[in-house]
Amino acid sequence: MLTLREIMTRDVVTIPPELSVRAAMDVLATHHISGAPVVVGDDVVGVVSATDLLDLARSLPGVPTARPVQEEPGAWEPAEEEMEGDEPPSAYFTEMWPDAGAELEERFAETRTPEWDPLEEHVVSEVMSRRVCSLPPSATVTAAADAMRRLGIHRVLVTQAGRLLGVVTAHDVAKAVAEGRAVERRLHFDASDRFDERGWQ
Repeated sequence: MLTLREIMTRDVVTIPPELSVRAAMDVLATHHISGAPVVVGDDVVGVVSATDLLDLARSLPGVPTARPVQEEPGAWEPAEEEMEGDEPPSAYFTEMWPDAGAELEERFAETRTPEWDPLEEHVVSEVMSRRVCSLPPSATVTAAADAMRRLGIHRVLVTQAGRLLGVVTAHDVAKAVAEGRAVERRLHFDASDRFDERGWQ
């Protein structure tokens, strides 16, 4: 059977636990991967996936909506009479409500500062999974596929004596299957000529 040693990725992208969530997203996007081991020195302390990072991003509040202080209601000028269709009704809310949100240009200009990007304020150790699935390089591809199915994960770390050697992903397994490399071959012999109609030799 095909072993993990034969299909694993040896040049593994790793992430330190103190890296910001924003920077971790950049690492995954740059290398076109959906997850990576979290490593301190030579020790694997967890695994972080794009799903982990997106779950955190989804739970965080949006960009701050602070705008310059609005004038007091008494200082407002009377509304001009407008013809129907001149301006969308939503303009009332963006112009009259003080917490309507920052202008689009402001948001785009300030997305890299911690004040405007809460992903910079959180680190990988907050979202990583500390339960790591690892197998030795001699394990079969079938064993890795079964582990991924049972645990609902997309990668298995390949380790030996506590040392990270590589990683095998669901994509690696699918590729091996598509190429016919992961098929277990058994030899079958036709011995029908050695038996009569009663099944006796």
